[in-house]
Amino acid sequence: MDRMEAALDRWLWQQEYWLPPGVTWADVERGAGYPLPRDLLCTLPLALGFIALRYVFERFVARPLSKHLGVRDRVWVQPTPVPKLEALYLQRKQLPSQTEMVVLEKQCGLTHRQIETWFRHRRNQDRPSTTKKFCEASWRFVFYLVAFLGGLASLIGKPWFWDHRECWQGYPQQSVSEAQYCYYIAELAFYWSLLLCVSVDVKRKDFKEQIVHHIATIFLIGFSYCANYVRVGTLVMLVHDSSDFLLESAKMFNYAGWRKTCDALFVLFALAFLVTRLVLFPSRIVHTTVIVSMEFFKPFFGYYFFNALLLVLQALHVFWAWLILRMVYKFIFLGKVERDERSDEESETEEEEECSWEQRKDALNSKLASLANNCVLNNLTHQRQNINSWMLKTR
Repeated sequence: MDRMEAALDRWLWQQEYWLPPGVTWADVERGAGYPLPRDLLCTLPLALGFIALRYVFERFVARPLSKHLGVRDRVWVQPTPVPKLEALYLQRKQLPSQTEMVVLEKQCGLTHRQIETWFRHRRNQDRPSTTKKFCEASWRFVFYLVAFLGGLASLIGKPWFWDHRECWQGYPQQSVSEAQYCYYIAELAFYWSLLLCVSVDVKRKDFKEQIVHHIATIFLIGFSYCANYVRVGTLVMLVHDSSDFLLESAKMFNYAGWRKTCDALFVLFALAFLVTRLVLFPSRIVHTTVIVSMEFFKPFFGYYFFNALLLVLQALHVFWAWLILRMVYKFIFLGKVERDERSDEESETEEEEECSWEQRKDALNSKLASLANNCVLNNLTHQRQNINSWMLKTR
């Protein structure tokens, strides 16, 4: 055990990795309230506590709230039990190949179309309900709102909140207040809980990007705390929390069917996201970590690692901004937000099928209407001709 700890201290905690040139751990630890790596060990049990708290919140607060707001779950068609198809679905959850279709048709006594319909109905049974989506959004909304208000209250009176050069004055010998420590620990534990629950949460189109975001955020928060990048780290977290709670609130009202409220919140979120993530984040925070920090110390490993993580987050911001702009386009030209651009892929396929069916039905109705109108016009024309001919005969 002692050898392992010595090896860890020798390889992981080398001062060249974490501190600027010429600064040692002994120099840093002289300051009062200096953040220590062992402080982060409490985030793992706290993450489990967040998961338990989330379960209680979703069951006793979010679900009753969803019923009060009018959230309705869609009732899907229950597929007929077919053991062979069920076994194949549990194995791959995809449509069989053409060769497998021929074999299944003979074994199950079903047609090709019936097998496809069975798989579609079976997939629908595994889709997350609207209530589940509402509960997830409401939990994230509550945390992001509380975190944003708490972070803003702890930072608004600090000099580096207004002048980002103050983030590096006296670095790395900078003390951390109790409020900043709680802000860091709560954020890190929350993202640990999101990463632990990512396999059971609603799977969306940006599932891979979400995992990358959670991992990058965990590394960013953990490394910035150990390297005492706490001042700029709190600014990064505050910028992210400032728009996240608006997104989750828009989702909540979207699932409840409150379209006008959802559209209004979405517009506020889009403005906040584009301003904070594409303007303030790169021009103020990334600029101060990349450019301004070099006025106070020479680059070292922690400098490159921290800024690399910030650039990963910025790349994800650009990706999500593209999705948001797509939704803005639909909002402007279609009059409303049709659906969440980050919805799960299977739901998107189903909605496309339903949309195509609605389009075919509307086209069919328009054709029938035009045909009926033509028939009415023909009848009226014939009647008018008959009346004219009758009047001529009478004369």
